[in-house]
Parts: sequence; structure tokens; C-alpha cells
Amino acid sequence: MGILALEADERVQNVHIDDDAMSVDLMDGRTITVPLVWYPKLLNASPEQRSNWQPCAGGYGIHWPDMDEDLSTEGLLKGSPAPRSQFK
Repeated sequence: MGILALEADERVQNVHIDDDAMSVDLMDGRTITVPLVWYPKLLNASPEQRSNWQPCAGGYGIHWPDMDEDLSTEGLLKGSPAPRSQFK
């Protein structure tokens, strides 16, 4: 009898950003939601800039070319906010 083994796939499938939070859908069906205040560049960006994202790092990262901002799914899963220097 076989057992279905699910594998984690932490690559980015989609990104949703509203005024308060960012949600990242992963290929394995999980969704990571973090407060937008953790990422000042995204918090202060226009809706158009926020929606202009692309996967990077083999799908394990998100790049916003308009803001030169990059986030990794690893960092999001760990709950890592932006470095303190971005909060100034």
C-alpha cells in the first residue's frame, strides 16, 4: 500500500498586496501573510509598483523592479522583516 508523500515547494505562485498585508501563495498550496509595515519600500509604494513583481532566484524569491526590492520565500517563512536600515 502506497502512502502519498507531499513535498514542500516553496516557489512563488502569486503575490497579493493590500494596504495592510502581503500574501504570497506558494506552489505547494500554502499562503504566507505578513504585515506590510515590515517592508517599508512596499508600504510606501503605489499600487501599480506593488503589482509589478516577478519571480526571481529560481522562483524562491520575489523582485519588484520599480523599487529594486527583493524578498525570499525563506525569509518570509522565517518571519523576517526588512533590515532596520529600511525603517528610517
